[in-house]
Amino acid sequence: MGHEEFSFETRLLHNRHKMDAQTGAVSVPIQHASTFHQFEIDSFGKYDYARSLNPTREALEDIIAELEGGVRGFAFSSGMAAISTAFLLLSSGDHVIVTEDVYGGTYRMVTQVLTRFGIEHTFVDMTDFDQVKQAIKPNTKAFYVETPSNPLLKVTDIKAISLLAKSIGALTFVDNTFLTPALQRPLEIGADIVLHSATKFLSGHSDVVAGLAVVKDEELAKQLYFLQNSFGAVLGVQDAWLVMRGLKTLQVRLEQSQRAALEIARFLESHPAIEKVYYPALENHPQKELQEAQASGAGAVLSFELADEDAMRTFVSNVKIPVFAVSLGAVESILSYPAKMSHAAMPQEEREKRGIKNSLLRLSVGLENPADLIKDFSQALEKLQVNNYVLSQGE
Repeated sequence: MGHEEFSFETRLLHNRHKMDAQTGAVSVPIQHASTFHQFEIDSFGKYDYARSLNPTREALEDIIAELEGGVRGFAFSSGMAAISTAFLLLSSGDHVIVTEDVYGGTYRMVTQVLTRFGIEHTFVDMTDFDQVKQAIKPNTKAFYVETPSNPLLKVTDIKAISLLAKSIGALTFVDNTFLTPALQRPLEIGADIVLHSATKFLSGHSDVVAGLAVVKDEELAKQLYFLQNSFGAVLGVQDAWLVMRGLKTLQVRLEQSQRAALEIARFLESHPAIEKVYYPALENHPQKELQEAQASGAGAVLSFELADEDAMRTFVSNVKIPVFAVSLGAVESILSYPAKMSHAAMPQEEREKRGIKNSLLRLSVGLENPADLIKDFSQALEKLQVNNYVLSQGE
């Protein structure tokens, strides 16, 4: 039985890099060499210079390609390095259609960097297929999809967008950071390139910054490799090893975090101090059925709105368990404030246009007991209600 026939959970551990062929070591060796001796003048070996290829980084690239169902993987120094390098597939005069409430770093890259090189863009609500079709121009060469989107957890139909892209000879990029290949495999339903901030769920321990890309076509793999080697924003070997270590526990971490996320989302949805909860597994989520059709879960990230910015500040200052920080996808729960963290690069007017309010918080659920988190949130929300009561009495 070949490892290709194993289930996803088993392949996280039993893939072509489960052991070192030379020594039998059950951990991929960290090869720090920056250069490699060549034994022939006219015939170089597989490795010559570590920017071009390194055995440790290559192991991670092989593993993510197998998990995503692609032909080749690429490891970068950050999620934004992966995204930016993928965008280099475009040329001056090209046009890209982008998910409206995209991650702030991607928004910054598209609006402030690509524009300097003559690459045009249009942001659309990708849940509205008509809007997407209307945004197409004769020079549209790529669709950039983030699903579920950050931070409003909107769900885009990957298959429909991919078919539309193919009909006009364009590429489909999908940021799969929130769900990972454990829950969603975009290449299998039509996408051309899958992108990850491996800093998040893939490594999972808030101790590494990394980016990954996977492609499903050999020709595209050659193009992206050329760009990776030319641009040079490659992942260091120590970080590559940390991501591989994190990947081994991806399934169990995500399963527990996802179960807890649904429990917390339902609690928040029923609480009078919470205005709205965004999470694709909730019954009232407009794309719940689509999420269930194209992925095997809703992930472990949710967002919620409080009455106003004052209420948000009171809640954050009273909550005890989550880390209040940038990032997501870690063993500890992380509470983030998109307006000043993930989407600080997006002007307030643009955030508000997209529904990213100053009262919105994003929660990445970790591995704590969800009962503890709910108890913690309850006491913080009680402070809100007490404050409101005091204020109304004073008036």
